[in-house]
Amino acid sequence: QVQLVESGGGLVQAGGTLRLSCTASGSGFSIYLMGWYRQAPGKQREFVAHITSSGSTNYANSIKGRFTISRDNAKNTVYLQMNSLKPEDTAVYYCNVPPQPYYPLDYWGQGTQVTVSS
Repeated sequence: QVQLVESGGGLVQAGGTLRLSCTASGSGFSIYLMGWYRQAPGKQREFVAHITSSGSTNYANSIKGRFTISRDNAKNTVYLQMNSLKPEDTAVYYCNVPPQPYYPLDYWGQGTQVTVSS
């Protein structure tokens, strides 16, 4: 069983920055893929970015060039550096460990609120 705990959300003005963190616990084996999703009010949850244990990344087009995902494998922690934030980035951001070897379930954190004011 994997537990994911996010931190780092908050209120920021447009153009500002935030850094989200997510730490995984209860994982006896290395986690290959970790990622971030977000859900804005009244909208479906959407993919933001993911990163493999070797550092390969993938980003949603809407945040490409503004957000950077990274991870510290020794700490089982994934980060999301968010720059040039826009009001449309306002959402609850969720950390995710999708089904993969040794982890057959879809694991989610509790979410952290990011609010960008105009």
